Amino acid sequence: MRASVAGGTGLVGGHLLGVIPHDGLMVLARRAFDPPLSASIKQCIAQPKDWAAMVRDHKPDVFISALGTTIRQAGSQAAFRAVDHDLVLEMARAAKDAGARQFIIVSSVGASAASSNFYLKTKGQAEDGVRTMGFLRVDIMRPGLLRGNRQGPPRIGERFAAALSPVTDLLTPRAFDRYRSIAAADVAAAIARCLGAAPEGTFIHHNREMLGAAQIGR
Repeated sequence: MRASVAGGTGLVGGHLLGVIPHDGLMVLARRAFDPPLSASIKQCIAQPKDWAAMVRDHKPDVFISALGTTIRQAGSQAAFRAVDHDLVLEMARAAKDAGARQFIIVSSVGASAASSNFYLKTKGQAEDGVRTMGFLRVDIMRPGLLRGNRQGPPRIGERFAAALSPVTDLLTPRAFDRYRSIAAADVAAAIARCLGAAPEGTFIHHNREMLGAAQIGR
């Protein structure tokens, strides 16, 4: 199976590269990996404007988008949307043109195109855009707050929330466990479990489903 990954330098993407097969794997990134990746992984270090052509050349069976930033990190709502919506859909179009049957996207709990929250609305619109592309299978991962050691610029609000998560998770009833925090490693393991899955359709995975899949895959 051939797979392409965008967002491999991020929190989920970093874990993902350690749990999915390297044969036929291509990773798209804007900067070199530190520490370096295994030589068995095809690494394409380039600007995002060049990624679509690389995806079409690679002809993946599955495309995994672990792309994601924050409004603060991006600098504006427009810059945030350019990554979390526009670039995601550009990758989806390139993957579909290349013949991919499956698209896996890391989104967010609460994502909805009808949301009044700009972040969640953008995530929801990206999900909806991917659904319309005609993939045989779409897997949408909607994690709660991600836990893990993130490289790159610090996300102060995220770190603060993660520090409080042991308490807030305990206070969140099981019926609302999709809003609890989740380890990025578990999201990555769940993605690996979905890789190349046979049933067709659109599948939405919240914390409970991802944790279940992660445990089965280990």
